[in-house]
Amino acid sequence: MYNSKIRGPLVEGNKTFGQITRDVIAPMEVRLGLWWPIVFGISTAAGIYGFYSIYITVYKGIGTWGVNNTVGWGWAIVNFVWWIGIGHAGTAFSIFLLILRQKWRTSINRAAEAMTVFAVISAALFPALHMGRVWLAFYIFPYPNTRGPLWVNFNSPLFWDFTAITAYLLISASFWYLGMLPDLATVRDKSTSKIRKALYAFFSLGWTGSSRHWIRYESLSFILGGIAAVLVVSVHSIVATDFAVGIEPGWHSTIFPPFFVVGAIFSGFAMVMTLMVLIRKIYHLTDYITDNHLDAIARILIFISLIMGTAYLSEVFIAWYSGNEFEMFTFFRNRITGEYTMQFWGMIVCNAVIPQLFWFRKIRRNWIWLLMVSLSINIGMWLERFNIVITSLNKDYLPSNWASYTPTPIDIGVFVGTLGLFGIGVLLFMRYIPMMAISELKSVAHIGNKQED
Repeated sequence: MYNSKIRGPLVEGNKTFGQITRDVIAPMEVRLGLWWPIVFGISTAAGIYGFYSIYITVYKGIGTWGVNNTVGWGWAIVNFVWWIGIGHAGTAFSIFLLILRQKWRTSINRAAEAMTVFAVISAALFPALHMGRVWLAFYIFPYPNTRGPLWVNFNSPLFWDFTAITAYLLISASFWYLGMLPDLATVRDKSTSKIRKALYAFFSLGWTGSSRHWIRYESLSFILGGIAAVLVVSVHSIVATDFAVGIEPGWHSTIFPPFFVVGAIFSGFAMVMTLMVLIRKIYHLTDYITDNHLDAIARILIFISLIMGTAYLSEVFIAWYSGNEFEMFTFFRNRITGEYTMQFWGMIVCNAVIPQLFWFRKIRRNWIWLLMVSLSINIGMWLERFNIVITSLNKDYLPSNWASYTPTPIDIGVFVGTLGLFGIGVLLFMRYIPMMAISELKSVAHIGNKQED
């Protein structure tokens, strides 16, 4: 539990309510620096490259990707699982800390929820493309139809993914948007432009700040939070089961569902750290995103890193202890040594070793180190998904089928496009939506300040 009297106030500088409103809205009103159009242009260029790659994929087919007879689940599924993992922590960050009534979440939850929505949208592209015939995607929608008794295949992992992604996107977007209503109304009331006032009035849904509105708002937040808390666990468990039901060495493991959930929260919290360090530095929001906030996230990352390291050791031990020659080959000849040695040890270093630097207080208080470690975690988690998908497939039970897997420029382009889409979404969020929950910041503004004592 975060004790503000010991670890410092949640909002520094003894801010008044008026100052909090002005400071949070300020990035939406000030003139943009040169960095914003440059980064937006880079993200747009990445998005165009991704759109072109998607066009080539749809027009020419999956043959433009690096998949082969052995590796049917390639780069696309690696990136799908990675994006879903990043999307998890945004909601997990807000939901679990909301249910546990952790006040220090107030400065970070809005950006984390926005990150979730953009990450899930990016993830949703890959299963649809991986179908091969995107125009037949409606076959996975379970709706009454006139085509006779033609229903979805409920045994298909593709349908599981569709159900998980759709439910998670809907609940995440709803939780994020409804949480913004009081702040959108604040921007509406502060706007001097008629067009801007009308837009924010439309999206604030007639919020007046009455007692009735606040009671319903808080009740609905806890209801959506309870639903989303279940989805946070179930969605990535479903993704993990896609692998665990297979007979490929390295996949059929009962540890996969909890392992995937913890890994998803790990990568997502690291992305939250990356985003908050950048927002804090660019917009000089050190009074709201304090060293103590980042310190708390770093401590969580240490704990999860130890879990991940234990899981990696458990997998290797079980493969050895089982005596199964196929499991031992996959782990000891195709991961620890062999063709994908660099990816395996890169995963271990990035996820289990580098985060241990957060044991040192000076590193937890240095924004450069925080940024570097959080980025390394996301690289490591991508390598983990690569190891799980590729190394279990490229060498199967029939040696004559063995083939190395190499992504093509089209593979890479689709992934780069999702990075661009994510970047565009985050930049627009930073520009047109309050990055922190104004009402929640006001509720904790004086907690831990000296004047309370």
